[in-house]
Parts: sequence; C-alpha cells; structure tokens
Amino acid sequence: MLEAKTLDKPDERRDFPKGHLEAVHLTGCDFAVATFEPGWRWTESVGPIAGTDTCQVHHNGYIVQGRMQLHMDDGTEVEVGPGDVFVCSPGHDAWVLGDEQCVVYDFQGQMAKEYAKK
Repeated sequence: MLEAKTLDKPDERRDFPKGHLEAVHLTGCDFAVATFEPGWRWTESVGPIAGTDTCQVHHNGYIVQGRMQLHMDDGTEVEVGPGDVFVCSPGHDAWVLGDEQCVVYDFQGQMAKEYAKK
C-alpha cells in the first residue's frame, strides 16, 4: 500500500472560536494541523462544542509555532513551545500563552477524528 495527501487540500476543516483544525485521513493514520489564536482556551472555545468539562481526546503533538499550557485533571501541568513533542491523555484543559498563535501537528491521536465534534 502507498498513500499520500497534501495539507494544501485537507479532507476536512473544523472551525471553532479562536481557532480551526485541518485534517487528512489516510489508511491507518490521521493527521491534523490545529491553529489556535491568542486567547484560545479549550474550556471556552471547544468545551461547549464537545459537551465535556475537559478535553477527552488523546493527543500526540508537535508544536510548530507559539506556546501552550497543558493542564491535566489531576493538576499536572506542562508548558510546550516550538520543537516540543508531547503526549497528552484524555482529561485536560489547554490554552495559548502570549500573543502569538499556536500551531500544533497532531498525529495518530484522536484529534483528526473527534476533536471539536459533539
């Protein structure tokens, strides 16, 4: 099997307050690029769409631009920025730090399939 797609023509785009996600779906791999604007916070921008108190999506992420704070339901926190790779289990909040947009690549997690959906 050989399959390739371009992010110039994503399979789908999901818009939400202060951000959007573009995704491509391949056999056995979903890849998403999420762009979060300054002031974006999951609990305010995506939580009302998802209908949960915290994000229940697993992420395997890479920060391309900007900075983000991740806060787990158990109180654990980490700040991530350009070049950082992270794994984040369901049960967290997140928000953009500073006045620069944050661009995140998310691969093989659930983001491309479930993020910002009811």
